[in-house]
Amino acid sequence: MAALSGLSSALESYRGRDRLIRTLGYCCQLVGGVLTEQCPARSEVGTRLLALSSQLSHCRTVLRLFDDLAMFIYTKQYGLGAEEEGIFVRCVSVLGNLADQLYYPCEHVAWAADAKILHVDSARWWTLSTACWGLSLLLGIARSLWMVLTLRQRLRSPTAPFPSQLPPSKRRAMQAQVQSEVLTVLSNLADLANAVHWLPPGVLWAGRFPPWLVGLLGTVSSLLSVYQAVRAGQADAANP
Repeated sequence: MAALSGLSSALESYRGRDRLIRTLGYCCQLVGGVLTEQCPARSEVGTRLLALSSQLSHCRTVLRLFDDLAMFIYTKQYGLGAEEEGIFVRCVSVLGNLADQLYYPCEHVAWAADAKILHVDSARWWTLSTACWGLSLLLGIARSLWMVLTLRQRLRSPTAPFPSQLPPSKRRAMQAQVQSEVLTVLSNLADLANAVHWLPPGVLWAGRFPPWLVGLLGTVSSLLSVYQAVRAGQADAANP
């Protein structure tokens, strides 16, 4: 019952529903890709799962039509990152917010072109949106790696400008943040691999992944995201 209650609570929020749809979509692509390639007798089931995965992805695309304002408010509130400690973190965070902000209108135009609402080349706009997403992921990876290095240095050498001994609660919080940043790096790396795959042919490994590999990478990224959300919720419950 507790698990069902937690799932129900998660589905009440937009982010919770998006995580579930994303995870289901990539899982369907993973299983469908394996069935179509490795199990000819079940290729029809695999094809249906791939079609379901495509529809779930389309569902997320439509839902993101309403994300621009929320992203703009977040970007405005973050500003130039005055609350961040280091100039590097500020720069990559501001650039990441800019990439995210540009991602949405590019994807909207591409979607509208596919839906015959706008008479423009959708492929160009899909490429632009994917490039913005990939850039955001790269910047996120750089930020998280920098945070991991900085936090580990503080934990190993808790000298000036920090106290000679960190309080146990502070040390646990820093260790938890390190773990969270490492998981973010792994999640972003999996997404970045897929982002490059969706770029035009000729760019690194673009277009070379089979459906099951795209599904595997997306499933790993999605499960890591769900795990982090659950951990964050537990931490908030423990520290109201």
